[in-house]
Amino acid sequence: MQNEEAMREAVSKKIYSYIGLAQKAGKAAAGEFLTEKAIQERKAELILVSEEASANTKKKFIDSATYYSVPVYLFGGKDELGHAMGKEFRASLAITDTGLATAIMKQLAFLEHEDQRRR
Repeated sequence: MQNEEAMREAVSKKIYSYIGLAQKAGKAAAGEFLTEKAIQERKAELILVSEEASANTKKKFIDSATYYSVPVYLFGGKDELGHAMGKEFRASLAITDTGLATAIMKQLAFLEHEDQRRR
């Protein structure tokens, strides 16, 4: 059990580091306005919405991502997402680079698989 928790922590850290890389490379858009803009301009390859975001914010981005066929995941806290980007808290962000989006989704899939195994 403790080993699983350590594994989840390591995978989460990897996701946050990918988010940081995307930010440094100019391949991330953070905050509601910029995330929505990236989706509408079809630049978003992946949308991450904080698990702490309001129900309205979650619905807005899930609906928008579904309409524009962009993968969307609920992940992390607002502080953690913001910190990964070198900013204050963020409830949403878009990754605009295909390679980074794919790398993050692989890690998210691992976390989801672990969640499924526990049930």
